Amino acid sequence: MRLCRFNEGRYGVVRRDIVDDVTSIVDGVVRRAGSEVRGDPAVACLAEVTTAIRETKSYEAYPLSEVRLLSPVAHPSKLVAAPTNYRAHIAEMAGDKSVSNPHLPKDIGQAGLFLKANSALVGPSEGVALRFPERRNDHEVELVVVIGHAGSDIPEARALDYVAGYALGLDMTLRGPEDRSFRKSIDTYAVLGPWLVTADEIPDPDNVRFSLKVNGETRQDASTSDLIYGVRKLIAYGSSFYTLLPGDVIYTGSPEGVSPVNPGDVMLAECPAIGSMQVAVRLHGA
Repeated sequence: MRLCRFNEGRYGVVRRDIVDDVTSIVDGVVRRAGSEVRGDPAVACLAEVTTAIRETKSYEAYPLSEVRLLSPVAHPSKLVAAPTNYRAHIAEMAGDKSVSNPHLPKDIGQAGLFLKANSALVGPSEGVALRFPERRNDHEVELVVVIGHAGSDIPEARALDYVAGYALGLDMTLRGPEDRSFRKSIDTYAVLGPWLVTADEIPDPDNVRFSLKVNGETRQDASTSDLIYGVRKLIAYGSSFYTLLPGDVIYTGSPEGVSPVNPGDVMLAECPAIGSMQVAVRLHGA
């Protein structure tokens, strides 16, 4: 199932080029669950939500082309990201002296994960608003894991049991000397979308192809089969430091091909297992 959020925070199920409005179902399930739910309420209640959706026969429908897609997760407790998880990307960054930082460890086991501010999160229709245009602002397309159940010290062998689904993400990056999380937490610098594909539709997240085009030119084209820490290991690793809650998202890392974008550019992220999202780049304040 492909679950989206659209327009003014409504919930929908995407069926080809149609969005079925299931807001009343999601709201009803969340209301019955009460206020004790930890994390994002809609994701925490995902099993009940999907069951209720399948049992309902008719919905108000909208053309997908006419809705404004928001982040499919409304209230994650945290955005977790892997900084160095493809060897080819590590090599390209090491070879570019304008962006490499010799003081940061290159191995993910030493570098660890990092957090992006929740306020950076946007959906594809909201676009990216570049700040500091005199500096380099890069795209980094990634597979994103959406956590479905709370867990700490999750064993790698059971890690996928904690997954609600998957989405595409853009971990936008301002280059410079500041702390990584500071530069990557600018408003709109965490794009998530186009929707959440439930975990049953992607049985092997470590074999997913995805790509990114900018103005029609392919910049990144990779597979999660090349991850240094696969999805299971990332979940286990992250949960050894944090309690992961429903709705938390894990950006799994960007492959090679990272490069600058400028106001007026249009990015197109695509994944056969998920779908595609178009994201416009503009200048902050414009």
